[in-house]
Amino acid sequence: GMSTTKMAIVVLADTDSHADLGRVVNALVATKEFKEAGDDVKLIFDGAGTKWPGVLADPGHKSHRLYEQVADVIAGACGYCARAFDAEDDVHAAKVPLLEDYHDHPSLRSLAASGYQIVTF
Repeated sequence: GMSTTKMAIVVLADTDSHADLGRVVNALVATKEFKEAGDDVKLIFDGAGTKWPGVLADPGHKSHRLYEQVADVIAGACGYCARAFDAEDDVHAAKVPLLEDYHDHPSLRSLAASGYQIVTF
């Protein structure tokens, strides 16, 4: 049958600036586009990006609704980075799993080996 596109979208953007907000919104929009097309898409928060689930889970955030629309394809957040950026509690509160497959980080290699393209924001 038809093979679907396999895409892993990785958010590395920090939460500090307007440019950072633009990056995470673009990541969410891209995730939504792949999801709506029926593709196999995973959204991952890594590095300073592990701060975003806690921010976006807030119903008062202007991008909360967009975040909710792709929440079901969030694979998780880097455990190591969530701890390094003091975001672990917020990640748990947002019900996002911690990914610690490779030295406490998500395994990008296993995604690539499984046929996922990886794009970072």
